[in-house]
Amino acid sequence: MKSWLIGLFCLFTSVATVAAGPAARERVQASMLLTGTIVVAPDGSVRSYAIDHADKVEPAVTALIGRTVPAWHFQPVLLDGKPVAAKASMSLRVVALPIGNGNYQMSISGSHFGQDEPGTRISSDRQEHPRYPEQAARANVAGTVYLVLRVGRTGQVEEAAAEQVNLAVVGSDAMLTRWRKAFAESALEAARTWTFHPPTKGSHVNQDHWVARVPVRYFLRPMGSRNRDEYGKWEMYVPGPKELVPWVDDKRLLSGSADALPGDGIYQLDDDGLRLITPVSGA
Repeated sequence: MKSWLIGLFCLFTSVATVAAGPAARERVQASMLLTGTIVVAPDGSVRSYAIDHADKVEPAVTALIGRTVPAWHFQPVLLDGKPVAAKASMSLRVVALPIGNGNYQMSISGSHFGQDEPGTRISSDRQEHPRYPEQAARANVAGTVYLVLRVGRTGQVEEAAAEQVNLAVVGSDAMLTRWRKAFAESALEAARTWTFHPPTKGSHVNQDHWVARVPVRYFLRPMGSRNRDEYGKWEMYVPGPKELVPWVDDKRLLSGSADALPGDGIYQLDDDGLRLITPVSGA
């Protein structure tokens, strides 16, 4: 069996399960978050792309990206009304799902493209990490909350919502709902106290508010364990449902995938930058 298949098999069979029914593992996905850059031609086609630390990524994954990304098409980027080539940072969420007989189906499930220039986006002023829900910590449950925030001109958070909560545990629907609620409430409680610096230049400097996605990670590391380079490694998670955020324009939320954001950071949602108009999976 190929090394990446062996790794996936071990990952799926070692998933922590809490009060789960027989079909619980069907919700589990193995995922890998990769970063890189992409260059788009004036007509919206992909001119070139590069994956960071490609030597650390399984050949099967790089082959998938090589089949998919060149077929993408973007809305042309305009400068003074004329289409121009554009370069952006890129992050991709690659997922693998079990399809039986020890086989897995891989696809790209999400993407994010950034063209941030210092001073043109909101930035963190005070952002204390939320408390870890006590019951989740005792049960060794980890997860990530993807927040959507509306920040006013004073830098205060005017609105906050949990768009999606992914968990690193398998359980019954009731159990997963309980953990997602606990993590979401913790993240929202903290986020409402955060403050930000408004943009100092660029096309968004005079807006009356700004909207951004902010991932909040909750994870436990055993005492004495060392940090490992996780880039290019599969990780298990159970994706949560994507919740409606009524005070945000749907087009903004559709401009990228929440769980394709590259780790911690503040990712402003606006009409600038690259917008993919073909399916991210290439289908």
